[in-house]
Amino acid sequence: MSLLYQQIARQLAEDIQKGFYQPGERVPSVRKLSVQKGVSHATVLQAYATLEDEGLIRARPQSGYYVHRAPALTAPTPPLSRVEQPYAVTRSGIIGEILSQTRRSGTMPLGAAVPASDYLPLRALHQQMSRVTRFQSQRAFGYSFSPGYEPLRRQVAIRMRDAGAVVDPEQIVITNGCVDALHLCLRAVAQPGDLIATEAPSYYGLLQLCEVLGLKVIEIPTDPETGLSLEALSEALARWPIKALVVTARAGNPLGASMPEPRQRQLVSLAEERGLQIIEDDIYGELMFEPGSSKALKAFDRTGVVMYCSSFSKTISPGVRVGWAIAGKHQATVEKLQTFTTLSPCSVSQMAVAAYLENGGYDRHLRHIRQEYRENLSAFQLAIQRYFPAGTRITRPRGGFILWVSLPECVDTQTLFNQALEEGIAIAPGVIFSNSDQFNHCLRLNCGIPWGQAAEAAVMTLGVLAKRLVVSAKGLATDESAADAMASNAMAPEVTLA
Repeated sequence: MSLLYQQIARQLAEDIQKGFYQPGERVPSVRKLSVQKGVSHATVLQAYATLEDEGLIRARPQSGYYVHRAPALTAPTPPLSRVEQPYAVTRSGIIGEILSQTRRSGTMPLGAAVPASDYLPLRALHQQMSRVTRFQSQRAFGYSFSPGYEPLRRQVAIRMRDAGAVVDPEQIVITNGCVDALHLCLRAVAQPGDLIATEAPSYYGLLQLCEVLGLKVIEIPTDPETGLSLEALSEALARWPIKALVVTARAGNPLGASMPEPRQRQLVSLAEERGLQIIEDDIYGELMFEPGSSKALKAFDRTGVVMYCSSFSKTISPGVRVGWAIAGKHQATVEKLQTFTTLSPCSVSQMAVAAYLENGGYDRHLRHIRQEYRENLSAFQLAIQRYFPAGTRITRPRGGFILWVSLPECVDTQTLFNQALEEGIAIAPGVIFSNSDQFNHCLRLNCGIPWGQAAEAAVMTLGVLAKRLVVSAKGLATDESAADAMASNAMAPEVTLA
């Protein structure tokens, strides 16, 4: 016969498996459960220790016990994208229109990939800004010319060691965020009319940049787990004069893919053999859930074939606008371009971020938000699996806080986007992540917000709307009541394909 604490552990485990407690949610306190069960605190603590050993819950100091692992995610991942011909980018108009609507006040922010203020070290950053402006005001309110504030470049060089890349502070150019770094690097290596290779789907900001710079784009099929298809890239290089490749090797946007180390090495070797310039966007690199398990592509570069771009927008604050570029042999060009455009980022921001990094709290902050984002992603994944239409596919990122969701092909997510806005929910439809129409049934969700009742209600609403679109597209019903009847089954798991 099972001991009493084992019986309590099994009952709570069953409740977790049934979804009564979602990932990141707090389970009953030791005192509350001891009263409910009529047992001692020691018995409940033994039960919780058993569940901790099984990985189902974890303790948070001075807070209680929280669900750590939930029912298995069975929804399949999205399929590999297909090869498209090179085209001039024509999507900036629709991208701009959609982005402007996602910024409506009062909406649930599931569209833009912006972390909630809960996950930003705002208090520590404010303290550093106050000290900088008080004690170093003359420098803080003056110019900080390219390549940027030297103490900050030194701190960035230290951070790059964690990415596996050994660089000197002199090799780093501070920029106005990661997009500015990408912009400068693209201008340094390409001219209007040149052909640039990107992942498919691709970050919409990159597509906008290419259109502004007059660059053509070829989209390379990308696996949701292992990243860019090297085989497809090799074939494309044999057919077209590709000038540069913009790629993310760790926690890509929007797929969240992370390229295994052997394939990273193969990509660098391929670029060296074909004379291809790589521009690496590693903005989510420091948010990998298992630090040290992966390196940036730059770590394998021995010949200067990789130009590296990143920023602190996803980890410290998007508003400070502090990023950096490591441009190698193109550094002089990048500095010249920066001098003739923005000079450099804001001096106050650079000095405050440098002081924060020097203070030693950044790594502790990263450990905290990595765990939070991991739990958020798990909660969103399971909710999507529970509420979205059958046939929905979900990515499995190993870092960052964004999910790529592939709905049945009959669902137009731009229509879903418009309907969701009417319900006060902002999403990012797949149409803005490609120069083609192959992702019009997909969407990206921002999971950088605390999981709770409001977030779950938003996912449930999206699921209801998506199911109605499936009903409408397939002609299964002609009136809203029939669609509502199908949507009412949202509480039952439907996404169960292996």
